[in-house]
Amino acid sequence: MPIFIVKKTETGISTYDFLQKKLPAAPPAYLKQLLNKGKVKGIQGVLHGDELLKVGNRIRLPDSSRLLELLSVPVPLFQSLSILYETREILVVDKPAGLVIHSSQGHEQDNLTLRVAQLLAERGAKYAVAPVHRLDLETSGPVLFGKGKRACSQLGQMFMRQEVEKYYLALVAGKIAGSGRLESQLTAKGKKKQACTDFRALVRNEQASLVELQLQTGRQHQIRRQLAEQGHQLFGDRRYRGPCPPGLPRMFLHCFRLAFIDPFSAAQVAVEAPLPDELAAFLPQVDIRFP
Repeated sequence: MPIFIVKKTETGISTYDFLQKKLPAAPPAYLKQLLNKGKVKGIQGVLHGDELLKVGNRIRLPDSSRLLELLSVPVPLFQSLSILYETREILVVDKPAGLVIHSSQGHEQDNLTLRVAQLLAERGAKYAVAPVHRLDLETSGPVLFGKGKRACSQLGQMFMRQEVEKYYLALVAGKIAGSGRLESQLTAKGKKKQACTDFRALVRNEQASLVELQLQTGRQHQIRRQLAEQGHQLFGDRRYRGPCPPGLPRMFLHCFRLAFIDPFSAAQVAVEAPLPDELAAFLPQVDIRFP
């Protein structure tokens, strides 16, 4: 039985519009028939086509081979991209958790780079595109792509010179200090390298702390490892033994801001990605309210 949960970004749309979004291959007449026959239900019962939805609403559809067939029709991958910023040389997209950036074993048919390439191919672009930095599989947030070899080279050098400010939001176990700097030696490719992260607690209690972090260096799993060393493991981080309550579907780490000077126009750029709905929805469970 197909069940959908209404996200924060879908609040206020009608049930019919919601179904069109979730079932793009379904004919409008079929969707109207489902609604008219009372086959689309929420917690309180039958939903009408013009009924406005709220975040967290559960939409339940009937079991039917026709419906399953429509749900299985592939939607172009680029349609699921959220573009945060774009110029002639730069494209910044919002990476969801669980999506790898590059093609790798088991992810050849769907990865962020492929989605971006499909989008640009649909536009008729002739140049190559590539990401100039990375986020872990379970981390969400903005990823910057260069359009063409020259742009990739310039942007890559900008990252190597550490001219990009990267800010994260993390939910950690326990009550962390109000602010400070995490400095340690982390092993990377068999060598010890200096790692530095600034942090500031936004909201905290004895159970958990919502923390803003700014990377000063870029070591693998830097935030996760340094916080674990301090006894403040990330919620949902199984690898470093963080708390994994059943109501949290993923690791609570989100890159929410990239700031840099555009090397092509000299404009100051600040790109922000909102906290994903599934993370925001979990915060009340640890008695934390995010503004």
